[in-house]
Amino acid sequence: MEELVKAALQSGFSIAVASYLLVRMESKLEALTLAIRDLQAALNRSGAASS
Repeated sequence: MEELVKAALQSGFSIAVASYLLVRMESKLEALTLAIRDLQAALNRSGAASS
């Protein structure tokens, strides 16, 4: 049990940093997804207008 606690404390900083980065990346990925959808809609509109 003591070894488990020691291992958790040693890797705690790494886990905290990884969690923080995942949360930050999630919001950026969401923004990129919305931008891609907007671009796709704009391309579809311009393609329909030129036909």
